[in-house]
Amino acid sequence: MLIAFSITPLGVGESVGDLVADAVRVVRESGLPNRTDAMFTTVEGEWDEVMAVVKRAVDTVAAQSPRVSLVLKADLRPGVTDALTAKVAHVEARLAEG
Repeated sequence: MLIAFSITPLGVGESVGDLVADAVRVVRESGLPNRTDAMFTTVEGEWDEVMAVVKRAVDTVAAQSPRVSLVLKADLRPGVTDALTAKVAHVEARLAEG
């Protein structure tokens, strides 16, 4: 499965980049395939392992912030692997066709 999520610390002032970096660090240290862009971090793996990473990332931010906003989007496709790169590669191949 793929889970795209965004964590926003609330009540800590205007600059939240350091806390967001702490959350992304948790994801990267998990060893699961992942990608971070300007809006979301996407993680690929089995349900329990991906959700555990999201929980750890939220807990890391919550330890430093009085309130946390979490947005999740999931793509559940049993038996599919490497969706993190394969989905983008498919679209890029179509674009290259003209």
